[in-house]
Amino acid sequence: MTDYYHAIVWIDHHEARVFHFGVDDADKVIVHPKNPVQHIHHKANEIGSGHAPEDQAFFHDVVQALGGAAAILLTGPANAKNELEKHIERHDPQLKARIKGIETLDHPSDGVLLAHARKYFKTEDGMGTQRR
Repeated sequence: MTDYYHAIVWIDHHEARVFHFGVDDADKVIVHPKNPVQHIHHKANEIGSGHAPEDQAFFHDVVQALGGAAAILLTGPANAKNELEKHIERHDPQLKARIKGIETLDHPSDGVLLAHARKYFKTEDGMGTQRR
C-alpha cells in the first residue's frame, strides 16, 4: 500500500472501508468484524441495555488499517464512527489528533466516498501534502 497523507474511513457494524488517497489515486482496505453484529432485542423487565457490546478487536483492526495516515476523516451512517473515535481515545490517543472530522454518511459508493473525502480535505488542508 502506498503511504498517503490522507485517509477516510466509512464504518458500520458490518464492515469498515478504509481509503488512503491522493488527488488521482487511492488504496482501499476492507475490514470485517470477526463476529458480525447480531441484533439484540430488549425485553421488558430484563437487565441490560439491549445493545450489542462494542467490538474492540474490530476497531483495533480498523486502526491498524489506518497505518500512518496523518489526516483522517471518520464517516458512517450511525454510531460506529463515534464508537471508533472513543476506541481511539482510549487505546490509541496519539491517533486522536490526526482525526480531522467526523461526518454522517449513509451508504455511498466508493467513488462518491472518495469524491467527498477529496472535497473535504481540499477545504481542510488544500490537499497540499499527498504522501508521507
